[in-house]
Amino acid sequence: MPDEPSWPTVDGDEVDREPPTVQVRRPDPPTMRIKAPVPAKPVRVPPKPASPPPPAPPTEIKSEPEPVPEPITEREEPAPPARRRKRPFVVAAVVLLVIALAGTAVVGTQRGWFDATPAPTTAAPTPPAPVTLSMKGVGAEGVPPTAAGVRSVLAGPAANPLLTPLAGLVVDPVTGSALWNQGETTPQTPASTIKVLTAAAALLALDHTSQFSTKVVRGAQPGSVVLVGGGDPTLSSLPAGQTTVYPGAPTLDDLVAQVRAKGGQVTQVQYDVSRYAGPGTAPGWHPDDVPGGYVAPIEPVMLDGGRGDPTKSDTPRTATPAETAARALAQRLGVPAVAAGVASPGAEVLGEVKSVPVDQLVENLMQISDNVLAETMAREVAKARGLEPSFTGAAQAVRDVLTEHGFDLSTSAIVDGSGLSPNDKVPAKLLADVLVAAAKPDASDARTAKLRPLLTALPVAGGSGTLATRYAQWGAGGRGWVRAKTGTLTAVNTLAGVVVDVDGRLLVFAFMSSSAENNDRVRGALDEMAAALRGCGC
Repeated sequence: MPDEPSWPTVDGDEVDREPPTVQVRRPDPPTMRIKAPVPAKPVRVPPKPASPPPPAPPTEIKSEPEPVPEPITEREEPAPPARRRKRPFVVAAVVLLVIALAGTAVVGTQRGWFDATPAPTTAAPTPPAPVTLSMKGVGAEGVPPTAAGVRSVLAGPAANPLLTPLAGLVVDPVTGSALWNQGETTPQTPASTIKVLTAAAALLALDHTSQFSTKVVRGAQPGSVVLVGGGDPTLSSLPAGQTTVYPGAPTLDDLVAQVRAKGGQVTQVQYDVSRYAGPGTAPGWHPDDVPGGYVAPIEPVMLDGGRGDPTKSDTPRTATPAETAARALAQRLGVPAVAAGVASPGAEVLGEVKSVPVDQLVENLMQISDNVLAETMAREVAKARGLEPSFTGAAQAVRDVLTEHGFDLSTSAIVDGSGLSPNDKVPAKLLADVLVAAAKPDASDARTAKLRPLLTALPVAGGSGTLATRYAQWGAGGRGWVRAKTGTLTAVNTLAGVVVDVDGRLLVFAFMSSSAENNDRVRGALDEMAAALRGCGC
């Protein structure tokens, strides 16, 4: 459980600090200064002309007394032109300031701003609001069903002749008790439910945060570059921002931009597939699997898993995925042709892009049942174990990892990591055992923490992945409650996953049918079985 959220505390110093005191000073009354009168200037009489005209008849002239200047106050005192214009504004500003200070003093007195002991203005934090989670993990609190109750609710669905022959197992992961079983130890063709084993081996053997890279390095010849496969088949051919079937995939455009910025003039493109070994297809794969869109030959570098349409899961694939990726790179760099090659040790890296982390790759391969990604992950487990990264080495690596972690593979035959081969044989109990380890409600099983992403990677009934279009016509009661990995081949239908019953108990199940009936109807019958477990209050 995460720690409870911490709440901020109030700093006492902030609460006890007094507000600043505002002092109001009354302005001094204006004073009037009297300026002494300015003496009259003497009148200068111009000199007489040299030849004055004849004197005019005398006229009596009465001189007017010169007026005495009025006293001049400071307000009326003449001032230089510039100061004369500014003085009224200064006086007005002083008056407004006095009024504002007086108003502040009045309001402050009314509101108690100048009290000696002001009231605190910082309130204590309110207590945390109650939180009710709308979604939560399933623990061990639900009422455990009984074996008799589970057998009762499955009696009808399991007897459906569409499923014959049927094998399977239902387990309570809290107690480890088998609640329903039928031929659970007999190896059956698992089809794509074998991806549960491949994904589990990857989660147990690889760092969940590790990523696989695609690089372009400088070639041995001037102007040459080498596209080096690093095990990521998700490299996108679409521009950034456009989604393929691989969420978060790196883009070829990003790689090209790096090469252009650092590589100079490129005249030749080569591609290096030396990371993997052996044939690109596994024993038992049908020749139509590649053109039919189910898989591409397994190579360490691809665009969109070899798909012709990167937005569709099942679309015709290329038979030469590495070469196709190199041609796309060359086209963007303006190079006319490509060739196979091997990068020199320590060659300068001109560009590199990386996949999403391993746990997200696992979720992707489980959700859409991606065969190429499953085979790639199996080979990466082989590399991590020091085995040959081929179909043979990958199958051995998956067996070794699971066996070392306590799972019984003594009766299992593993040929590939995707389940496309009908030569794969595993019992329902092995599928259930892996899911039980992932579904433990506590840390009592050391494997649980690493395997937990398996549960969130499972498609949701009627909601996501390969179960998005199911649980509508058949098994509608399990819609949203069942999470499971699907598997389909000719005359093979399997379903392995978890379901929460009406009492809140998480149950693990694995159902395997080898019926030759119509696939849609057989899948519907399996969905009815899982939905019946959801309705179990038993």
